[in-house]
Amino acid sequence: MNRIISKKQLSADVYEMVVEAPLIARSRKAGQFIIVQIDTDWGERIPLTIADADGEAGTLTMVFQTVGATTHKLAVKEPGDVLENILGPLGNPTHIERFGTVVCVGGGIGVAPLYPIVQGMKAAGNRVVVIIGARTRELVIFEHRMRRYADELVVVTDDGSYGRKALVTEPLRDYCSAPVKPDMTVAIGPPVMMKFCEKTAAEFEVPIMVSLNTIMIDGTGMCGGCRVTVGGETKFVCVDGPEFDGHKVDFENMMLRMRAFKQREDEERHKCRLELGIPSLAAPGVR
Repeated sequence: MNRIISKKQLSADVYEMVVEAPLIARSRKAGQFIIVQIDTDWGERIPLTIADADGEAGTLTMVFQTVGATTHKLAVKEPGDVLENILGPLGNPTHIERFGTVVCVGGGIGVAPLYPIVQGMKAAGNRVVVIIGARTRELVIFEHRMRRYADELVVVTDDGSYGRKALVTEPLRDYCSAPVKPDMTVAIGPPVMMKFCEKTAAEFEVPIMVSLNTIMIDGTGMCGGCRVTVGGETKFVCVDGPEFDGHKVDFENMMLRMRAFKQREDEERHKCRLELGIPSLAAPGVR
């Protein structure tokens, strides 16, 4: 079992939780993720990215959004409570080396898994530029943490309530079109954001890595739900990724597959059951 050390609400539906997991904390690398099982009554296991870790204290920091029954149940846990199981670290670590100048782009909750990558890129001797994007000021996360490692930091919001009123692709274009282009870019966020970050980088022939963690389901390669097409080949995000060369990812196919059950997910009956927390939702595969 893993004891919860602290919990903080970052926005209306985003939470930061620090938990005891000494073996994972000491061995994890940037880009990897964990699988969390909340308790034995609910058998579902959900993949979550690692936002930070303290090897000496033996703790992991998770940032998650309440999007379904399981994450809502996780959000009501308090410090001192325990999580039944945490498995990890899983997935392939981020390829980190001294590239030169690296532009790291995070959108929404994708800023959290970007943080250890920013740390790693800076430790490798790179000049690191960080672009953080959110819909509104209230949804901007990890800004102060990022400032400790970023040589430059740009914050953009859709509504202009904080930082620059823009999409993340606008400052990314500014950097990619400069006389001296970035040597590498990294993007983590909603699939549509990563798609257009890739298009922007491709226009200026700048390499880009993207993390497709948002498509993962069981996180072990057993369900096949996270299959994507990369360079014309079928890959599974949880075991072959979660990071890939963005210029090789078939984003259109990935986004089409992610919309396959949108009508079912948007049905009023489903939403009402989730909001009311009816026990019949406590079944494997629902979160």
